[in-house]
Amino acid sequence: MALEDWEKEVVDRIKARGNVPRHVAVIMDGNGRWARQRGLDRIEGHREGINSVRDVVEASGALGIEVLTLYTFSTENWRRPAREVAGLMRLLVQTVQHEVDELDKNNVRLMTIGHLDDLPSYVRRAVRHSIERLATNTGLTVNLALSYSSRLEIADAAQAIARDVQRGVLRPEDVTPEVFQRYLNTAGLPDPDLLIRTSGEKRISNFLLWQLAYTELYFTEVLWPDFRKRQYYEAIEEYQRRERRFGMVSEQLVERGKAVHEVSAAAQEFWVPAKGN
Repeated sequence: MALEDWEKEVVDRIKARGNVPRHVAVIMDGNGRWARQRGLDRIEGHREGINSVRDVVEASGALGIEVLTLYTFSTENWRRPAREVAGLMRLLVQTVQHEVDELDKNNVRLMTIGHLDDLPSYVRRAVRHSIERLATNTGLTVNLALSYSSRLEIADAAQAIARDVQRGVLRPEDVTPEVFQRYLNTAGLPDPDLLIRTSGEKRISNFLLWQLAYTELYFTEVLWPDFRKRQYYEAIEEYQRRERRFGMVSEQLVERGKAVHEVSAAAQEFWVPAKGN
């Protein structure tokens, strides 16, 4: 995908800084308000929001981000009016079917977290077909949180661990944070480096509670259907300006950075290129 001049300049600037997040998670909020402000049905806000998803997926690919997790449909969303839920399910099917060719062309892989079995059968079939179609791709992983609840995810993990302890596969003292993480839906994925929430709300809303322990949080007043590439790049650049300490102090980070630089310099000094055959 060819980038416009302004976008190429921004992408090059972000990449030059070096600390591009590996995993970005997004709470896509404000679709209903966007539609209401325009006198439209709520589903039209969700429909316009698909264009924002497309923009963010493309921008993530351009930056070389590894994982993009999108809070697509929560377990709490089942409480919405039946007409809206049905419309969202149809829109989800239309989107995965319509976008799969472009995703494949751009080497994007698709996966889901959450209770996929809660979805209507025709939705499950469409989602699983797209996942299988894109399974061998090696670029950006787009991770859709569908019928997802972080509290349920943690409870499911605890139950699975309890069963393994009961069967003698694990001992209670073997259950460390690292072991626990292997029982989560996101096993094998890096934790999010950056969480973006649109529409001005400043809540986590039962999303990736375990995984967000050290994640940088970015809140914007922009409604999701208005959140496009420019806004996404602004969020990434704000992330790059922050200092991630992971419990350390600034001086320790500086010293660690110097040590890494010295090791890298030493490795380059003694590196000898392999001769061709």
